[in-house]
Amino acid sequence: MPWTNEPQRWGAISIALHWLVALGVFGLVAVGLYMTELPTSPAKLKVYALHKSVGMTVLALMLLRLGWRLYAGAPGPAASMPAWQRRSAAAVHAGLYLAVFAMTLSGWLYNSASNFPLRWFNLVTLPALSGPDPALKAQALAVHQGALWLLLALLVLHVGAAFKHHFIDRDATLRRMLPWKTSA
Repeated sequence: MPWTNEPQRWGAISIALHWLVALGVFGLVAVGLYMTELPTSPAKLKVYALHKSVGMTVLALMLLRLGWRLYAGAPGPAASMPAWQRRSAAAVHAGLYLAVFAMTLSGWLYNSASNFPLRWFNLVTLPALSGPDPALKAQALAVHQGALWLLLALLVLHVGAAFKHHFIDRDATLRRMLPWKTSA
């Protein structure tokens, strides 16, 4: 598989970034929902620290992904795809980028406004985006939670459309993003 994108298939770098971000996002959602129910303890602090570190990793991967997408472009849609589906796909993809950036940045801002240090996997301390600020903390949390629901709705649309293209339309839309060799 080539490293760069081709007219009919995503390249290895785009595929790797897509699936790494997907894995990170699904993990963050699962851990994020789980950790809020934990009783206050040292274990809860470790889970929160892991959530923050993975969140910052997803933010970095998304910045790389966006830069790579701007550099390498994207394969064209399936020839049989109607214009309304092309516009819908573009809107959902833009929404996914926006939601992931909103979640990661609002989480960082929430952490900063809460006056907690942010240490990436206990290796590097990241700068605070603000000083302690209870009002900003509440706003950042509201954005973080709202972006979660937006992200989940967009993921349902994204995955549903991929399955529709694969199982109903029987085109290569899903196959060309899979990391293994598939027949087109």
